[in-house]
Amino acid sequence: MNRRKFFKNGSLLTLGTTLLNPFSSIASNIQYETGDRNKKAKNIIIIISDGMSIGTLNMTDLYLSRKTGKCSNWLQLYKDNKVSRALMDMASASSIVTDSAAASSSWGGGMRINNGALNVSKNGEEYLPIWQKFKQAGKKAGCVTTVPITHATPAGFCINSKSRNAQEKIAERYLEQKFDVMMGGGDNYFSPEKRKDKKDMYQAFVSQGYEIVKTRDEMFSAPIDKPILGVFEDDGLPYSVDRQNNKELLQKGPTLAEMTQKAIHTMRDHPHGFVLQVEAGKVDWAAHGNDIAGLIYDQAAHDEAIQVAMDFANQDEQTLVIITTDHGNANPGVIYGKEANANFDSIQQYKHTNEWILKGIGKETSISQIKERVHYANNFVLTDEESKLLLSYYTDLQTEDGLYNPKHLPFKVLAEIQQQHNSVGWISMQHSADYVELALYGPGSHLLKPFITNTDLHYLMLEAAEVDNKF
Repeated sequence: MNRRKFFKNGSLLTLGTTLLNPFSSIASNIQYETGDRNKKAKNIIIIISDGMSIGTLNMTDLYLSRKTGKCSNWLQLYKDNKVSRALMDMASASSIVTDSAAASSSWGGGMRINNGALNVSKNGEEYLPIWQKFKQAGKKAGCVTTVPITHATPAGFCINSKSRNAQEKIAERYLEQKFDVMMGGGDNYFSPEKRKDKKDMYQAFVSQGYEIVKTRDEMFSAPIDKPILGVFEDDGLPYSVDRQNNKELLQKGPTLAEMTQKAIHTMRDHPHGFVLQVEAGKVDWAAHGNDIAGLIYDQAAHDEAIQVAMDFANQDEQTLVIITTDHGNANPGVIYGKEANANFDSIQQYKHTNEWILKGIGKETSISQIKERVHYANNFVLTDEESKLLLSYYTDLQTEDGLYNPKHLPFKVLAEIQQQHNSVGWISMQHSADYVELALYGPGSHLLKPFITNTDLHYLMLEAAEVDNKF
């Protein structure tokens, strides 16, 4: 299906500014509005907060505003009217509620596919991923994430696979395509000691000229004239709040903003430009666990990466920045009550995630130890009854296969207890069918309509960069 002229055929370029933007009198003050309309995007940076419900964006903005006096970088772009903004329908081919694989594939391959697959249709037809298209057009291409680099969201921009779970094979396909910067977690899928087939993928990447980095310091010192593979953890990277309160973690691994900065620095001087995907993947994991500290602090880390990209784009003036999420998850929000302000502000004192709390409890843990642990992490005191309730889930823990909570730890129970103290409620522990926020800045941003479907973004990126969709 050739949709290269999708936006032109839709008459976007012939519409007046009033139709393009109902707030045209305000939009006329945007400096890039006229100048960037005739420019092509040499570079594209797409920054994705995986699993970000609108409540997550809202609460993080409130958290930052009330703690620092400054709102989030994302919302500041809205307040300053510096971006084109839309809602995007993220449905997959198999459900109105997408998973991350199908969501990323809609952007990556330009087609809706079933949940669980990566750019492969139900009938086995493969769609060429967009980072491969840009590589063939001569650009450098990379991904950075806080989850395994072989996870669904980066993979959807890069490769084809019938299953998102084939992460060992996905690692091999990255090497086949010779992407220029790939950084995140996922040692389980590269290390010969941990892969089922015992292949040494690190050596395979080294043999193709890659610089392998496994620590923050190694990343900073890596040369920019070689492709980089950075793998910093067995699975996902630590949650931001846990990292901030652990000196060893602070020294070991980079933040999402630091990975973003290194990736841009590595690819920025390429004469044909670059494309970069940045993913705050653990926002989704925190939402699955109703883990408020994990959620807000990792969303704030995503916001720091936005600033890195915007700083570069403002200096470069040839870069399209795309800011979005792939779906909602758990739909949290601050619940009305006379103590809502103070309760919500208490999250500023949280030192650790619910994951940190619950993984430090076992069936031999005493009631007093549970109370001490929660008080240290969240600065409130559990009742004996609440402590006994949490402990009751540890008497017969069973481990199953699963992405997010295979040990069946009492995440939901802890979140319900916390709600009495932080006023944050959750509707589920699963993805939701939200229309998602989408913001564009820079060359090509004028192409955006107020409401699009997920696959439209694929063709918008090609159109903005003037790359022919000939595949």
